[in-house]
Amino acid sequence: MKTAIIIGATGLTGKALLYQLLQDDQFDKVILFLRKELNIKHAKLIQHAVDFNQLGNYKDLIKGDVVFCCLGTTIKTAGSQDAFKKVDFTYPTEFAKIAKQNGVSTFLLQSSLGADAASNNFYLKVKGETEKALQNLSFNSFATFRPSMLLGDRTEFRFGESIGKIVMKFFSILFIGKLKHYKAIHVNQVASAMIKQSKLNKPGNTIIENEEMIY
Repeated sequence: MKTAIIIGATGLTGKALLYQLLQDDQFDKVILFLRKELNIKHAKLIQHAVDFNQLGNYKDLIKGDVVFCCLGTTIKTAGSQDAFKKVDFTYPTEFAKIAKQNGVSTFLLQSSLGADAASNNFYLKVKGETEKALQNLSFNSFATFRPSMLLGDRTEFRFGESIGKIVMKFFSILFIGKLKHYKAIHVNQVASAMIKQSKLNKPGNTIIENEEMIY
């Protein structure tokens, strides 16, 4: 039996991941670190409301077998590039450092299609920098998941993303072969792929591209 830790459980993928893990018999504990506790009760669920700017204060709580990181925002939501980078880079890397020190062996990161530390696009550059920083921590098993546009029921309305989803759904039949790399993917598929990977205990660093998660 394993203990799973989720950061970013209030987002689209994080919520899907939470519900799947609660139903998975191979996990007897699911621990959430979030700003505000969710209105969910379950025998396997433990929630810690934390200040992500003070993660060192909670280092004794960051213990388990595998961390699922689904933290992420947008520059518009965050309010600035600096605020965005704090959520998408600083928080995941600081949390990962503590997890590694506490003996967590597996770390799984939801990143983004096109993530590249050398990109001229700020969003993709930060995503790539986060991947690189976490890879360098040398977890026994580390995997990055790079989904395309995410499908699911988001409480936060994002106009551009909503239009994109409509377009992607309409043309989804055309996304075959190499174009499958860019096909929109449902968060349940991303969550399922992350859980599946966590059970492999594959050593080293692995990158899972969008088309590898679609079924």
